[in-house]
Parts: sequence; structure tokens; C-alpha cells
Amino acid sequence: MMIRRIIEAAFPDLRISGYRVTSPDTVGYNCVAWAAGDTSRWWWPDSLETSYWPDDVQRSETLEAFVRAFETLSYTTCDAPEYEEGFERIAIYVNANGKPTHAVRQLPSGYWSSKLGQSYDIEHDLEGVSGSQYGSVGVIMKRLRKLQD
Repeated sequence: MMIRRIIEAAFPDLRISGYRVTSPDTVGYNCVAWAAGDTSRWWWPDSLETSYWPDDVQRSETLEAFVRAFETLSYTTCDAPEYEEGFERIAIYVNANGKPTHAVRQLPSGYWSSKLGQSYDIEHDLEGVSGSQYGSVGVIMKRLRKLQD
């Protein structure tokens, strides 16, 4: 399948750890928006302000700015990536220079969910998308899980 070849070429560790494509490709939102639970817009701290970014958070491609953005959603930093009943987790990936490159959110199954740029959403383990494209996990954050309506 062509989709799998494209994904696995970019993220070779997924061939070993496994993954599942969970949505068609779309350009309406990106990984940061997906991790934030927002599928209506693109989140990025671009200096031209063409993308959404939370008010009162510096528009800077730094880990600190990304942490502050998720703090506006009641997330706090934590050490453990393991699933914890009653909490939602996100992880922010950084490249070798510490610049944010990607964000994922944890599912109730304990697996993680990514929006791959303008492409597909996938379900995977936390390290499955680590590597040359996104770097490695720079920070993990959690918040109390919101009650479902």
C-alpha cells in the first residue's frame, strides 16, 4: 500500500513498533493542534501570525513557548509517559538543536496519536516517530482528563 510505504520511509521505526492509520490526510490542522484537541485550525508560533497561537504566549519556536501554549490548556510537565487513569498526556518532540518539531497526544489505550504534517493521523508507540524527521521527545505534559459529555 502506497500510504504505508510513504509513512515508513519517513519513520522507519514504525515498521518495527507498529502503527495504524486512523484518518484520511487533511491540511485543516497540524500535529500541535491535534495534540491540543483542535481540528479546526493550524497551530504554530509563526512570526507573521498566519497560524493560531494562544494569546499571551510568545510566538517563538522554542520548547518553552510550546510548553507555555499547552499550559494554557491546563497541562503541566511530568516525567512519566505511561498511561495514568484520569489524565491526558501530550509529548513535544524536538530536534538536535532543541527546536520543537512535533506534538502527539496519548490515547486511553496508552498508545499515542500523531498528525503527520498535512498528511494522516496515526496511532503508534511514543518512540515510533522519533528519528531524523521529528527528533526525540523533549517534554511530556499531563492534565486531568476532561469528563465526556
